[in-house]
Amino acid sequence: MTHTLADVLPSVAAALHDDGDNPLAVAPARDIVVLLVDGLGARLLERHRATAPTLAGAARATLRAGFPATTATSITSLAVGAPCAVHGIIGYSFGLPADDGRESFNALRWRTGGAEGPDARQTHPPEQFQPVTSAVQHLAADGVGIHYVVPGYQMTSGLTRAAFRAEGALHAADDLAAVRAGILEVVAHDGTDRRFAYAYHPALDMNGHLFGAESPEWLAELARVEAVVADLMTDLPTDATLLVTGDHGMVNAGTVVDLDGEAAFRRDVELIAGEARVRHVYAAAGAVSDVADRWRGLLGSRARVATREQALDEGWFGQSPVGAVARDRIGDLVVAAQADTVMVCPADEPLEPAMAGHHGSWTDDEQLVPLIASR
Repeated sequence: MTHTLADVLPSVAAALHDDGDNPLAVAPARDIVVLLVDGLGARLLERHRATAPTLAGAARATLRAGFPATTATSITSLAVGAPCAVHGIIGYSFGLPADDGRESFNALRWRTGGAEGPDARQTHPPEQFQPVTSAVQHLAADGVGIHYVVPGYQMTSGLTRAAFRAEGALHAADDLAAVRAGILEVVAHDGTDRRFAYAYHPALDMNGHLFGAESPEWLAELARVEAVVADLMTDLPTDATLLVTGDHGMVNAGTVVDLDGEAAFRRDVELIAGEARVRHVYAAAGAVSDVADRWRGLLGSRARVATREQALDEGWFGQSPVGAVARDRIGDLVVAAQADTVMVCPADEPLEPAMAGHHGSWTDDEQLVPLIASR
């Protein structure tokens, strides 16, 4: 699998201009819509072709989400057109320097100190926190009209501002019916002006977290997505292309490691960030080697424990040269769960232990996402 989510928008740009490098061979079109279905994994889709025959049948490629396979990182990689080694949104949460060592920053919710902490849009301005010009900005600079078919709150969210960095017309979409209507509204115009739309639907991921990937509730939502996409593929004009992809897949929790329940996990550790399938661990000064050895002994085969340098040498965060912003945010240790292990921190994330489905690590069920095309 050589292509990733970061290749999608460069290919879209080439297709809109009918020129340039188009690694995913997106068909030239006047208008292109990218619909990101949160949690739509390629392996999950393959196993449930009967529920989603249109989605499965129109899959043109399988992409890697990139590491970690999580929404904040993947959406930014998609919008910027580069992996997190470049853009620096290195996970669901990660550590930032603070007066007393490190504080947790939640990139999905754009809050400090945890998912329910203070709003950080003023203290950590998104357009500065992620300083790389996005692929969407390049489209806008080239005269392409930018449109967003997303829940209304996302237009001012820290993550959207950081990842896309481009103003555009909002077609507010809080459910699948509104997603369908918004996409059709974007492509219903005369003339030759080109349009790009980013559309987003969160409910498949939500059902996976709550009830488990491949649960009856998850399958029912997949069927709803299938119906809307099938209708869109029939209703789209011939000069418009719909691309559907995901930001990650999902695995169901099996072995649970409680990082709060064993004091040794916290010894000489300033902060544990990330999420249940991948952790950033920030060690006290001079303690990295000891903490690494201790975590390896405690976790055994349930997780891979790598130092920051090991993870970077092995290209965990993308094959592009790592920038200073990303390097400074990555944990002293990066811990990737194996098989069905989850590593929970109930004190900081009380909802984690109750979640049935998780994502973030290296399994194909988490990493691989489809690229589905209407033509």
